[in-house]
Amino acid sequence: MSQPLNIAIAGAGIGGLAAAALLAGKGHRVSVYDQFEAAGPVGSGLMLQETGLAVLAELGLRAAAEALGAPIARLWGVSADTGRAVLDVRYGALREGLRGIGIQRAALFRLLEGAAAASGASVVASTRITAANPATGMLVRQDGGAHGPFDLVIDALGVRSVLSSAPAKALPYGALWATLPWPEGGPFDPEALEQRYEAARKMAGVMPSGCAHPGAPQSLTYFWSIRDDGYDAFRSAPLLHWKDAARALWPETARLVEQIQDHDQLTFARYRHRTHWPAAEGRLIHIGDSWHAASPQLGQGANMALLDAFALARAVEAGGEAAEIAALYVRQRAAHVRLYQLMTWAFTPVYQSDSRLLPWIRDWLAAPVSKLWPAPPLMAALVSGALGSPLAKLGLKAGR
Repeated sequence: MSQPLNIAIAGAGIGGLAAAALLAGKGHRVSVYDQFEAAGPVGSGLMLQETGLAVLAELGLRAAAEALGAPIARLWGVSADTGRAVLDVRYGALREGLRGIGIQRAALFRLLEGAAAASGASVVASTRITAANPATGMLVRQDGGAHGPFDLVIDALGVRSVLSSAPAKALPYGALWATLPWPEGGPFDPEALEQRYEAARKMAGVMPSGCAHPGAPQSLTYFWSIRDDGYDAFRSAPLLHWKDAARALWPETARLVEQIQDHDQLTFARYRHRTHWPAAEGRLIHIGDSWHAASPQLGQGANMALLDAFALARAVEAGGEAAEIAALYVRQRAAHVRLYQLMTWAFTPVYQSDSRLLPWIRDWLAAPVSKLWPAPPLMAALVSGALGSPLAKLGLKAGR
């Protein structure tokens, strides 16, 4: 057990709250700084893979997350152009009983927020952090005030982190997201994330996302791919124009689309890709999207942030100076981060781009090959996070 440290965390998102709960739970003095009056989630549903669930198990939250979420056994996508199934990933191809969990971001946030509070971490609201000194461990607020010094400063501010010097490359496509009630009587598979594509220019998806709290109705997350530079045009056009396009791509979603009566019901998410090297400098350590931002094509964002938080807590527990802690943290995570950054970079334009060639290759070459062994278990390993899994390295155990 290391000596108690004085630790600051900038950002009360999934990674920041998980790190706070893990570190404060080991007796460290943890202060979490967030710019909002009350910390809260941003976004709609997300997927928890076995990697993220293993970290939640260490926090005693896995059972609660599984109860609030919806099990996902399959990722299934169909090309509207050809009618061919061009994405068919079954978790069971890797291991019987393996599942992902679709969960509302707000539900996961509340679990982690409760764990952080129970561990003794302090959340300081209405505090916008604008700078950090890696040498002294001081944090600077927007109003010029300062906090610290701290033994460690954890940057969990996400892809737009002001504490990261690496520019984030904006991806051409983002997505519109909405959380809607699960429709009684289908027509969607309650254990599948389903998608429909028109080339790679249009994509719609439906993902079961569980319930907001115990006893609440089941929900789904609906998403629609949109070019980043097309969002203003979407906002200024009558909503009916978008609805017509959505129904034309996937007629079965008409009941969902009809529930959306206002542009503001659809949250626009811009995607960026970047990796901040070095991941640590002096007393400053980056986790989650402030280190490795990517599109959500492989459903790894929250899981990678949870793994970062656990790896950092494990490095702190090993003891030593800030440089030693940072070095161990990076050794535990660097290979996995590099692998999934590369795979996400490669897969994203296949499903979100203006390319004509890539969707043709996807539909007519990659899709048939993906059904041949060893592609099914390999794809399941990639999506579940098991490819290059760091669980053994981190001393984490996979669930059932």
